[in-house]
This record gives sequence, structure tokens and C-alpha cells, in this order.
Amino acid sequence: MIKKAYTVYMGLMLFFLYAPIAVLMIFSFNYSPSRNYWGGFSLRWYRDLFNDPHIPQALFNTLVIAVLSSLIATIIGTIAAMGINSLGRKTKSIIIGVTNLPVFNPEIVTGVSLMLLFVFGIRVLGFGEMGFATLLMAHVSFNVSYVILSVMPRLRRLDGNLFEAAMDLGAPPMRAFVQVVLPAIRPGIITGALLAFTLSVDDFIVSFFTIGPGVNNLSTLIFSMARRGINPRINALSTIIFIVVMILLYIINRRDSKKRKEHLA
Repeated sequence: MIKKAYTVYMGLMLFFLYAPIAVLMIFSFNYSPSRNYWGGFSLRWYRDLFNDPHIPQALFNTLVIAVLSSLIATIIGTIAAMGINSLGRKTKSIIIGVTNLPVFNPEIVTGVSLMLLFVFGIRVLGFGEMGFATLLMAHVSFNVSYVILSVMPRLRRLDGNLFEAAMDLGAPPMRAFVQVVLPAIRPGIITGALLAFTLSVDDFIVSFFTIGPGVNNLSTLIFSMARRGINPRINALSTIIFIVVMILLYIINRRDSKKRKEHLA
């Protein structure tokens, strides 16, 4: 009885999660722009999607911002995590608490705060204008905390004597770091970089407040399109994004399962 109830519960949960996505995907192939009736199967909205010059540019901006922000945040966050790890216990706890603030802070507070900072820099200090640079700095600012939180657990597990032992054996500090410390904390660095990339691609609220005129990423472009009514091209774009994500998840899960089997063998 319990097993059946659990199966029904899981089925209902999956239905409510994926039914809206299924409807969206179905209507992306609807010839009619109306959501009230089916006008026949068509790839019309996919053709319009690829013929729209704004969407490829927004996709390019999204990927460039995500790659650059995750790379910069990973470098800064890794160095910061190593510095925090070398501090005393009381100072470390205070710094970690400050580092956690962007994680627990509502995104709208972060977005408005960064917007006010950039506006102050532009209007009072005369630094450029809102646009690609401000969007990149905003994404780096909230990604650094996630990288630090990903790298810190690896540093806590690392034996601090290994670095000194490598230098005692004649290795220069940089070589000791690259060959001893870096391999030990590499999983945390990779996790932080992937998390930063995902958060950057997914972000809307911070991007909305820090983006400038003439610059869009996918989230702000979809929002601007949705404000004028549900455009069927949004259904096509969302379908493509969903399929790409599902393919990537399948490849990653299959690779992990192969590694587990090889490890057990």
C-alpha cells in the first residue's frame, strides 16, 4: 500500500513538473500563433527564430558572459579561498560569514545594489556606461561566493604539511602548488566553475538591473518578448534549450555510470 502511494505521489509530482513543458513543446510546432486551437504541424516558429537577428546575438552574449564570468570568478574565488583558509579561526569564520551573504541574499537586493553602484560610478565618477562590462562585473560578483564555497571544503581536507614537504624536497612554491595543492582541490574548482557558469546562464534578476540599452542576454530578451504577449518563438527557443539540457544531462550521467562500473570492476 505504501509503495503504491509513493508511486502515485511520484507520478503526480513528475506530471505537474513536466506537463507545462510538454504543452510548451507541443505548441512550438503549432502553425497557428493562437494557444486556443491547433492549426497544424509546422516548423514556422523555428524558422522565424533562426531568422531573428536579436536571438543569436542574445545567445552569444549569454555564452560569452557565462564563460568569462565563470573563468574570472573561478580564479578570484580559488585565490580567495586559499587566503581565507590560511587565516585564524575567528577571522576565518567572520570572512566566511561575509562570503555567504551573496548566497543567502535575495537576488533583487543584489541586483538593485549593483545597479546603484554602477550608476554612481557612471554619473558621479564618469566611468563609461551600463552595458556589457557592467553585466560581466555583476555576474562575477555573485559567482565568486559560490566558487569559494565549492573550494573551501577541499582545502579543509588538504593536509597543510604536503605543501611544505614539497618545498623541503626542493620544489619551488609555484611548482609545489601546481603539482601538490592544485590536483587535490581540482574537483572543488571544477564544481565551482560549472556552478558559476550555470548560475550566469540562468540569471535574470541581476542581469535585468545591470544590463544597458542595446545589450541583451537570453533571459532579458525572453522577458522583453513576453511583455508584448506570448510569442510562439519563445516556445521554440525554450524547447531547444530544454532538449540541449536534457542531452547534456544524459551524456554526463552515462559517463558517470561508466566510471562507476569501471571502478567496481
